Amino acid sequence: MGIDFEPFFKEYEALLALAENTFEKVRQDFPDLVKCKVACSDCCYALFDLPLIEALYVNYHFNQTFKGQERETFKESINKIDRQVYKLKRKANKDLGDGRTEEDILLELAEARVRCPLLNAQNQCDLYAFRPITCRLYGVPTSIGGRGHTCGLSGFKPGEQYPTVNIDVLQTKLFQLSERFAREINSKYSRLGEMLVPLSMALLTEYDETYLGVLNPEASREDTPAETE
Repeated sequence: MGIDFEPFFKEYEALLALAENTFEKVRQDFPDLVKCKVACSDCCYALFDLPLIEALYVNYHFNQTFKGQERETFKESINKIDRQVYKLKRKANKDLGDGRTEEDILLELAEARVRCPLLNAQNQCDLYAFRPITCRLYGVPTSIGGRGHTCGLSGFKPGEQYPTVNIDVLQTKLFQLSERFAREINSKYSRLGEMLVPLSMALLTEYDETYLGVLNPEASREDTPAETE
């Protein structure tokens, strides 16, 4: 495959480092309130989506880490979880069509417990060094869309003031990087950089030139990525 991911991965890794440093700063300032420890897997049951650049990054390192039959066996278990995620999202879309508010649906999805496909039998991540930003910030106070969140196992108390990570700012940076990547490869899908996918799908997808819609410079672009056509 002729796509050079490295420059974009380096920029993404700078955001990973920012998330890591932010988490460690809060942990140092509030050591009694941050309860994260080895084999604590509370965050490994949260349902969330990845922007394109994160999907590409975790997919690349998954395929570099696991080879041959080990990877194929791993994918079988990932596929089962992906079907579970698909059913939850299909229900959410139906509920939205039936008139339920988006806020109510998002709250219900936030309460869904879906085991991360990378969580092993020892309650540890099989791709820990390359885990997404969301995983790296779980356990300290965050805000998404103006709504505060924190791990239920932590000592942070609702209603009190703590340093809070604005996830919206990080997401904006991730989308900007994803959109720049899509332009750089001259994808025919004009909205490729806006894609969001669950981790299970990111691990299963083959992000080759066909999937990403790489065009020659003279070709025209389409409105939607392949999987939404």
